[in-house]
Amino acid sequence: MDDLISCIKRAEGLRLFPYKDTANKTTIGWGRNLTDKGISFAEASQLLDNDINDCKLQLLHFDWYNQLDLVRQEVLIELCFNMGISKLLTFTTMISLISQGKYKEAASDLLNTLWAKQVGETRSLNISQRLATGVYS
Repeated sequence: MDDLISCIKRAEGLRLFPYKDTANKTTIGWGRNLTDKGISFAEASQLLDNDINDCKLQLLHFDWYNQLDLVRQEVLIELCFNMGISKLLTFTTMISLISQGKYKEAASDLLNTLWAKQVGETRSLNISQRLATGVYS
């Protein structure tokens, strides 16, 4: 099996971003055909776990994050997951309010962003409620 894996890896080459192969199929990795095969539930779960861990590691550098209870930390992880750390860091008013412990005001500020409109009322209200209260509902 090791020889087979080596042959496939050598022939396919590793691509860490999706690309179109010679048959115009969206492909990733060592020739994984996403167009026809997609990914499994386990693979999707692994990708989600990896992305959540990446967000946690990025946020650990900020005192305002580390001072929070678990629920509010998870709110910021979800926001980071959804928009990326660079975009999250542009929410300076919300972050300032969080660092002052003004969670209801921070939640209100979050609801008054373009992001809230883009993700829709259900998700934005759910996240802002968790930020305001520190409780999953």
